[in-house]
Amino acid sequence: MTESHADSPEEEPLFRVTEAARAAGVASSTLRLWETQGLVAPQRRASGQRLYSAADVARLQRIAYLRREAGLNPAAIRATLESENDAPAPPAITNEPLGTALRALRQTRGETLDTVAQAMGVSASALSTLERTGAGVSFKTLADLAQYYGTTVSRLSGQDTAGQAVVRAGAARVWPMPVEGVRVEVLAEGRRQMDCHRFILAPGAASEGGYGHEGEEFITVLEGRFRLTLDGTELHELGVGDSIYFESRRPHAWANAADGRTVVIWVNTPPTF
Repeated sequence: MTESHADSPEEEPLFRVTEAARAAGVASSTLRLWETQGLVAPQRRASGQRLYSAADVARLQRIAYLRREAGLNPAAIRATLESENDAPAPPAITNEPLGTALRALRQTRGETLDTVAQAMGVSASALSTLERTGAGVSFKTLADLAQYYGTTVSRLSGQDTAGQAVVRAGAARVWPMPVEGVRVEVLAEGRRQMDCHRFILAPGAASEGGYGHEGEEFITVLEGRFRLTLDGTELHELGVGDSIYFESRRPHAWANAADGRTVVIWVNTPPTF
């Protein structure tokens, strides 16, 4: 089921429980718990089906952040949200340049949201939100969209822009990401033979599925624990100092396997990601 089928900006996309939960990085049952705790109040159809607006999804992402990063209980989260009512939304959940780039690619191909959504196996409402805000889909979906449009995540994120040979500590450019909890720092700018990144993953961060492309990849863990699954069955759990090398064409899914954050250096060559 899809609640939004048009490109019209007047049409407000609505999300089912499973879609909203995926955007917030939590289980569907967690959203129902948050509702009983008075943290969120979704719309309801006559049938009782819960539907969440884009504003609701942004609120869910904020709740997830306050619970995971700040360790707040429901009462403290409610108080924090109330104090933020007049404040702008957190910048981590809006990346308009990324959304604008994806919308331009789709329109250049003359395709509708429904067409692309069907090809990607996601809802048109989720893609609509992604194009408007740069948020609301999984890392896997972003990778699949880049491949579908004949480009790469690196190019969508502006990495082709020429930069200096030296990237100083603390000065690396950060990719716009469609999901909270995944920070990607660019360690080599411009058109290079290698994509070089530092991934900083919050607890619970994951690709939410496997994706593949051409090339070869190298990963080494600097902090935490990193779980990598190749071909859907070959599982590797890496600790600090561990590394792995594999062919990019093998579908690879990943997740932070630590209670705290995980940091890895990730290199792909040629730059096909």
